[in-house]
Amino acid sequence: MNNCIFVGVAGGTGSGKSTVSHELMNIKKGIVQLEQDAYYKDLKGLSVEERAKTNFDHPDSIDFDLLISHILELKKGNAIERPVYDFTTHSRKKETIRIEPAQLVIVDGILIFAIPELRKLLDMKIFVDTDDDERLLRRIERDIKERGRTFESVKEQYLKTVKPMHLEFVEPSKRYADVIIPRGGKNRVAVNMVIAKMKRILQKGHMD
Repeated sequence: MNNCIFVGVAGGTGSGKSTVSHELMNIKKGIVQLEQDAYYKDLKGLSVEERAKTNFDHPDSIDFDLLISHILELKKGNAIERPVYDFTTHSRKKETIRIEPAQLVIVDGILIFAIPELRKLLDMKIFVDTDDDERLLRRIERDIKERGRTFESVKEQYLKTVKPMHLEFVEPSKRYADVIIPRGGKNRVAVNMVIAKMKRILQKGHMD
């Protein structure tokens, strides 16, 4: 799988990264995805109170060493066992998901462009840029509906860690992007242009 193509999709929380990633996944069968969120460090050794105080928006909360090693294994043509993270207990589940090498691998997450060792492994880097207010509303809805959070806890986390970490790590990493999609995943013109580009790359089997 020496011709395996790795595309990074980054952007702030609630920017529409998942929408863009899913659009790319639908280009053809066999495309695989590695989500940064699956690589949160296992906090089962900490108390519930200590877990709740963890800054989950700082790069130190992510096991980037494991993510990078998995990307390198896929580049070699080897399958990996991707962790499964439980956001309610802040710990990894016992089961893993087997990911086979593929012609196109989508790597997505808010911090992936902020890590130089990871950044250099990506053949194309896409940053999804969305208005801060819209991102906040999406974050609130997601955390309450999907992760069992209360509004107060989401608000406190946003003010204490999410917004400061976005300004310190995520927003500055935008300068490393090859493509910036303004107005998020609903920007059909920009998303369709990226899809068309990826289809041409996949047909040729390599980046220009």
